[in-house]
Amino acid sequence: MKIAAIDLGTNTFHLIIAETLNGEMKILYKANQPVKLGEDITKENKIIPAAFERGLACLADFKAKLNEYDIDKLRAVATSGVRSASNGQSFIQQVKLNTGIEIDVIDGEQEAQLIYLGVKYSGAINGKSLIMDIGGGSTEFIFCDENGLNWKRSFDIGAARLMQKFFKSDPIQVADQAKINAHLADTLGELLNYGEQFGAETLIGSAGAFETYAAILQPDLNISNIATATIDKTAYHSLASQLIASSHLERTQIPNLIPLRVDMIVMATMITDYVLSALQLKQIKLSTYDLKFGVLQQLINEQRN
Repeated sequence: MKIAAIDLGTNTFHLIIAETLNGEMKILYKANQPVKLGEDITKENKIIPAAFERGLACLADFKAKLNEYDIDKLRAVATSGVRSASNGQSFIQQVKLNTGIEIDVIDGEQEAQLIYLGVKYSGAINGKSLIMDIGGGSTEFIFCDENGLNWKRSFDIGAARLMQKFFKSDPIQVADQAKINAHLADTLGELLNYGEQFGAETLIGSAGAFETYAAILQPDLNISNIATATIDKTAYHSLASQLIASSHLERTQIPNLIPLRVDMIVMATMITDYVLSALQLKQIKLSTYDLKFGVLQQLINEQRN
């Protein structure tokens, strides 16, 4: 059976197509487009017309690819960008009209559950861990170990959202950094309280910014061909200092830092730094399997049942 997942993120839309046989999954096709659906979303809480059109065009491309592969089952999920936009439902209706694709808007708890399923499938979870998925609109946190998920929450502290609110200087000024850290402290109290009791030792970054950290620090690593990798914590801290202190122009010259993330990586790094320090996490791992892999796992589980 051929199955597919579409993840409509705040910044990037992802398509993944797989074939399943006896519960095993083989990836046939992967694509993503930097749609930037959340562009300027904090101003009027709306998907702006240019972003609306980019989203429709991307999903028309994805539909053509789905037809090419003759898919049996598809699930398309929308996260914070559509979830929080006042015209999110209009976007969903227009997509259905144009392409026939039906989009499920999932809440933060469902998003975290799917991220957990994807990361679990990667094999990255070994001992008490905190999974973190930094999106454009929201960031999901999951405390877990090999035996299961213990706690999950979604917070509206995505990289694009923080950038629109706090990124006022280039490089980002110390005063603005302090405002971001104060905002994170105000927002993440529940996470820190649970985390102190749980005692996770490993931070597992789900795709996104963590793929960027790994690609910059380990240029020989073939991100598209691995499920998980270790990120050296000392090397990460050195990179983090460089990213936060650099200007936009300086970051454009860093190898393996893709254009979409040139500015948002600063926000992602500040979130990562804050969580590493506040919870005294000892090591960092990358899982290249994320929400879209969780959606595929869910489709496979439904097939089994």
